[in-house]
Amino acid sequence: MSNALASEKSPYLLQHADNPVNWLPWGEAAFAKARAEQKPIFLSIGYSTCHWCHVMAHESFENPSIAALLNDHFIAIKVDREERPDVDKVYMAYVQSMTGRGGWPLSAWLTPDLKPFYGGTYFAPEDRQGRTGFPSILTAIATAWSENPSKLVAESNRVIASLTEYNESRRGEAGAVPDLHDSGSEAFEKAYHHYAETFDATHGGFGGAPKFPRASNLSFLLRAAAIQGVDTEAGQAAVGMVAVTLQKMAGGGIHDHVGGGFHRYSVDDTWFVPHFEKMLYDQAQIAVNALDTYQATGDERFAWIARNIFGYVLRDLAAPGGAFFSAEDADSLIAQGQPAHAEGAFYVWTRAEIEAALPAADAALVCDHYGIEAAGNVPLALDPQNEFTGKNILMQRRPLVETAQLHQLAPADTAERLAAAFVKLRRVRAERPRPQLDDKIITAWNGLMISALARASVSAAGCLSEVGGTYCMAAVRAAEFIERELYDASRGILYRNYREGRGANEAFAEDYAYLIAGLLDLYEATFDARWLHWAEALQQVMDALFWDPEYGGYFNSRADDASIVLRLKEDYDGAEPSPNSVAAGNLLRMAALFHDDALRQRALATIESLRAQWSEAPHALPELLCAIERALEQPRQVVLAGDRRTSEFGALATVLVEKIGPRRVVLAVPGDDPAGRWLAKRAPWLTAMKPAEDGRALAYVCERFTCQAPVDSPEALRALLG
Repeated sequence: MSNALASEKSPYLLQHADNPVNWLPWGEAAFAKARAEQKPIFLSIGYSTCHWCHVMAHESFENPSIAALLNDHFIAIKVDREERPDVDKVYMAYVQSMTGRGGWPLSAWLTPDLKPFYGGTYFAPEDRQGRTGFPSILTAIATAWSENPSKLVAESNRVIASLTEYNESRRGEAGAVPDLHDSGSEAFEKAYHHYAETFDATHGGFGGAPKFPRASNLSFLLRAAAIQGVDTEAGQAAVGMVAVTLQKMAGGGIHDHVGGGFHRYSVDDTWFVPHFEKMLYDQAQIAVNALDTYQATGDERFAWIARNIFGYVLRDLAAPGGAFFSAEDADSLIAQGQPAHAEGAFYVWTRAEIEAALPAADAALVCDHYGIEAAGNVPLALDPQNEFTGKNILMQRRPLVETAQLHQLAPADTAERLAAAFVKLRRVRAERPRPQLDDKIITAWNGLMISALARASVSAAGCLSEVGGTYCMAAVRAAEFIERELYDASRGILYRNYREGRGANEAFAEDYAYLIAGLLDLYEATFDARWLHWAEALQQVMDALFWDPEYGGYFNSRADDASIVLRLKEDYDGAEPSPNSVAAGNLLRMAALFHDDALRQRALATIESLRAQWSEAPHALPELLCAIERALEQPRQVVLAGDRRTSEFGALATVLVEKIGPRRVVLAVPGDDPAGRWLAKRAPWLTAMKPAEDGRALAYVCERFTCQAPVDSPEALRALLG
């Protein structure tokens, strides 16, 4: 018999709908039941593509005896962290403070008033090697609650008081916005040295295993290169760290060589053995890293990485209505018609499967280049559950030139044959049971993908014409989907997610921040003022719902949600950047677009609200450091006047994305449509800028509120930009 999760829309919650556990979704009904029965709450948080969430579900939540312990002594609540990131962040903060680490599944025990008193992540189904198993923990907590609940309540009150005190201590001074030049520059230099010291020059990335593709690290290093100049020694060193990391990732097992895109992270330090889930937010951010690295280097390999990601996303994550699905699972059925699952089953190969799918010469080429072995290529130390025995994870084992020499081929011919082989392998792989698709549409993650596609559409890496047009159209369709399905125009608010209709949860700070950034990028790709207009409107709503009027910065959640026992501000740029970091950049961009000092001051207050964090450990907030860089520079604008459908206009716009350099915002003189008339009122100085008398497009380069004489050729614009 199904439990209460059967009526939910979240794929993660639905995965647990047939558990013998009497799960309830997060909400007042569950809270009221806990209060009425005076039982502690067991809170389990995860997401649908999480491998260890599946493991704990199979070992514990499908186990009738463990389920009976939960049902008898606890109110069991399931949360999809992707639907409720605010809930996840509160209890993750607690678990990290208690254990020094975090992750999913997140397991926490709460009082009926939602305050935590014990927690952890994955728990085994029995006591193992000195570690207490899940049933023993349940029994101990149930006994403690029965005998002395006041002790656990006191501990929960102590926890909340401690976390509140810690957060208070991290706040800046109310209303203080001191000068950033010295402290910001010092933080920038400190962060750069941190990355230089922890950089793995052999394998790329930073530190040891496990390795995550933390995109904001690479964004920061590229901005450091732009400040120093990409041709300087320091600039080349910064770009080199990014380039090596992306190349090693692209050659590693974390990259899906057959189908494109990147898995979540690798368990080793060489990017070889991944956890195989694929997340939309990773695809978007890695694509932007690749586009920016292409701008910095002109190396076609980075343009290819971006196109490879977009090919996967547009093929496998595109929703029918125009937006993008969230993720694909790490696990899948081992074979059609069999019940057994394994992590990576869809992605790994035996040598015999490669040889059966390809002509002998092509099979030998693939096996030599990607390290395919008859006995499998995954060492036991990296396969604790013996899921890869006899299997191979594709990882580039030698440079293309070396493989070409080994097979007596030209490098270009080798690349062409490998690409053709992967087309065949993709067809063969398509016959396997595919990992479950998490078909939620999340506003924040779509905002990230809109940014990536918009930026690709105007980049040389996007090929500007046919391919660039495809990317631009995809970005527009995603934005229109969110506007149509996840935006309540009557109230001006966003919703968090969509699956079989709009979800019940209103959006969080990250949804606003990421979408606003995407709309600003989409405006610079299309020069359609409706996206700029909507971005400003959303910023005003974000300010109203999440702004801290006392200390500045943005809370993750709204003030009117009584279920959030501790209102937090995200102060870490992790797998996804902090909404504060993104919002600070958004505000500075809009301040430069509109010559609006109030927006700039709000951005500075946001930066100041996290001063304790970025001054002590600036490497924790690399995306915010990028905003600080923007704040320290003089605002620069380039205004294009003319018919944006002409090749002359496009040629001028292309110059602006040819290479990385100083920050600048780009506008087009608005047209006579409603959004254009709004922009003309919002930025009236634009109306003085006209195309040439004969209609030719002109570019105006402005700095310090002074514009130079307009130019009409790419060469002249390059000269002005330096």
